[in-house]
Amino acid sequence: MTRYLIRRVIGALVVLIVLSIVIYAAFYVAPGDPARLSCGIKCSPAQVEQVRQRLGVDAPVYLQYAHLLQGIVAGRDFSTGTGVLHCHAPCLGVSYRTGEQVTSMIGTRLPVTASLALGAMVLWLALGVGTGLMSALRRGRFTERALTGLTLAGNAMPVFVIGLLLLVLFCSTLQWLPFPDYVSLTTDPQQWFWGLLLPWVSLALIESAKYARLTRSSMLETLAEDHIRTFRAYGVSERRLVTRHALRGALTPVIALSALDLGTMFGSAVLTESLFGLPGLGRLLVESVSQIDLPVVVGLVMVTGFCVVVANAGADLLYAVIDRRVVLQ
Repeated sequence: MTRYLIRRVIGALVVLIVLSIVIYAAFYVAPGDPARLSCGIKCSPAQVEQVRQRLGVDAPVYLQYAHLLQGIVAGRDFSTGTGVLHCHAPCLGVSYRTGEQVTSMIGTRLPVTASLALGAMVLWLALGVGTGLMSALRRGRFTERALTGLTLAGNAMPVFVIGLLLLVLFCSTLQWLPFPDYVSLTTDPQQWFWGLLLPWVSLALIESAKYARLTRSSMLETLAEDHIRTFRAYGVSERRLVTRHALRGALTPVIALSALDLGTMFGSAVLTESLFGLPGLGRLLVESVSQIDLPVVVGLVMVTGFCVVVANAGADLLYAVIDRRVVLQ
């Protein structure tokens, strides 16, 4: 287990370094001048050159990347034009656009995206697994056909369509819910819940369709295995057979996939955050890409990449916990 964890940590570091190199190279060849965008259209060429030197974008790209690694390990000092700003390790740089430290910007937005992703995951697992199990246990009946139709419909609808329908129905027409507005969990748990309910439901309806289909196929496959038929031949009740023997094997791929989806959700919930006005990492990424704010983009890619790598390792560990036949090496 220790060797496995060490290898995963080394692999995670390699993945993060490769990601940051790719992002740096992409922005280096992309058109646009971050110094001009940061200074404004009224700046003279001399002023733009001063800003370019202050941001450090006048240096070769390999030197800029080396400064990034230095900041992550040991911290860095940045010129503000009138003084020096020290950024403590792990330092991901300073925003070209606002002058804020990237770690502070990500730390402010991270709880929003984490609240959105975790709450949506609880809902999509409850809906998806419940629907998939019911479809598998009611195979060939009207219930299965109806649930299959609903999951196909849910899988086919984009998240912004579902989100808009929910907003129009529950916020404008029925006025049962307030328009979504993020409030910190520690500030007011009740407003936090109501403010995130519709974004959770929007994401969960999309994702639960995928989990329903996966759970159904996995459960049917497990119920057809030899040891299940043996238990049934010995007279084990259907309820005990499902809950004690089939469910564990059927849920193994579901749990692994949910861990991966949770990790990717930290960087992919852009549409949901934009639609409901949530100030999360997705919105910050869109704003930073449009403004060629390279330090923020690199920081966000590294944080979301880290989340995906951790989720992937967590899925492997869950595999070993749920199914004892799996050995981590």
